[in-house]
Amino acid sequence: MANKEALRALQQRLAERLQTVRDQAPTRNWLAVEIAGHGFLMPLEQAGEIFPLSPAQHVPHSQPWFLGVANLRGQLHGVVDAAMFLGLSDRAGRSLSDVAARDAGRLVALNTALQLNVALLIDRLLGLRNASMLKPAAREASAGKPHFIGQAMVDEQGRVWYELDLAALSADEAFLKIDV
Repeated sequence: MANKEALRALQQRLAERLQTVRDQAPTRNWLAVEIAGHGFLMPLEQAGEIFPLSPAQHVPHSQPWFLGVANLRGQLHGVVDAAMFLGLSDRAGRSLSDVAARDAGRLVALNTALQLNVALLIDRLLGLRNASMLKPAAREASAGKPHFIGQAMVDEQGRVWYELDLAALSADEAFLKIDV
């Protein structure tokens, strides 16, 4: 009899824990990067593999922010200078070798689920962040802010971070139009 009651109590505790887990909102996790001195958060489920800088083959008649095509682990990826595309820097005329010589840049590929073989050139990797480390920033004007830039958040040190929605970016018309 005592065993049946102990088993029921265990089942009740497990059911309560499962319900608690279901009720809690899943925590958001981001890859924190720096682009032209600004902090950006890329959702982990949208970011793919991180690569060291690789040589890219220039594509004629392409936008200045499109650095070319690179072979990353046996697959061709378009390489986009994120700072130039976002209008944060004018690095026109610089190649990946120029960036590699000066900066600690990396290439962050988009997740394969987004069905776009693109890697973004970022200046620095700054680790992982989760929702418990950040709080929403004070309201700011959204005029002129692209639709793929999400809310601004602030960390414990006071640094402002902007969410970069890679799924929205990969569907953006200007992002997909690499020809001039």
